[in-house]
Amino acid sequence: MTDPAATPAPLHLVLGEEELLIERAVRGALSAARMADPSADLTRVRVSELTAPALLEMVSPSLFAEGRVIALESAQDVSQEIADVVLSYLKQPADGVTLVVVHSGGGRSKAAKALPPALRKAGAEVVECAKITKPAEREAFVRNEVRQAGGKIDGAGVLALIDAVGSDLRELASASAQLVADTGGRIDEEAVRRYHRGRADVTGFAVAEKAVAGDRSAALESVRWAMQIGVPHVLVADALADAVRTIARVTAAGRGNPNQMAGELGMPPWKIRKAQGQSRGWGQDGLADAMQIVARLNAEVKGAAANPDYALERAVLELAAAKDKR
Repeated sequence: MTDPAATPAPLHLVLGEEELLIERAVRGALSAARMADPSADLTRVRVSELTAPALLEMVSPSLFAEGRVIALESAQDVSQEIADVVLSYLKQPADGVTLVVVHSGGGRSKAAKALPPALRKAGAEVVECAKITKPAEREAFVRNEVRQAGGKIDGAGVLALIDAVGSDLRELASASAQLVADTGGRIDEEAVRRYHRGRADVTGFAVAEKAVAGDRSAALESVRWAMQIGVPHVLVADALADAVRTIARVTAAGRGNPNQMAGELGMPPWKIRKAQGQSRGWGQDGLADAMQIVARLNAEVKGAAANPDYALERAVLELAAAKDKR
């Protein structure tokens, strides 16, 4: 006899558009089903791809009542025919079947708008997954993630973590769990800065500065951070090319007053001043190699390379090495 406490809820309504929370809700329903039947499997299907007979077959009783979780995704696109099948099924749900309806909360059709209240009335377990857009909501999310992982974080730590990682919930969730593991559970601003130092400031230009400075390890670390947080490959490649070309032009123009050189070179004095500092240690052979490296990289990140991540890493290492070439 099945333990009633282990019997999963037969109906779930996952309401909202926040992808991470939706994924967790669906996985939560699967975990609950597997408490009752470890062999329970998950089937996911968009309602727009369903026919009424196919849905009826999916939720029909099986001979041995094996555990099944059926996730109907994008239910805001539901047709009246499919909605009728769902509501009819709820009058006599099959043993061992958990039905999860994922709905954005919107929808154009009458059937789509009527489905969530009908599911609520039918006793669905409702999981709200509204988009997290407000700063206060994001801060609350971080606090909860840290708490769920067994840690505590103060207000300054929350703000520092969001500043370092960004607004992506998956990144914040991962970083929160990692910080709890790395710190023993007590997180403050100093702990966040220590583990995520420089992450929020990584841009293509930051990568380029380290590469043309000849700092191999810092350049490699920066480019990996940039790729992890989603800085487009093309932007990093463009920044590297701009840095190399600027150094080459300023070097060719010879030493001089940046304010006086600005008109001749067609660039602001601050950029000339910066390039003059960066040009120390660069020889003509090294600059010639660097120009070839950034030209090759430009083609690679625009489709010539099978792995643009590898192409960027190789380029920054080659640029850092080129600085020592005379």
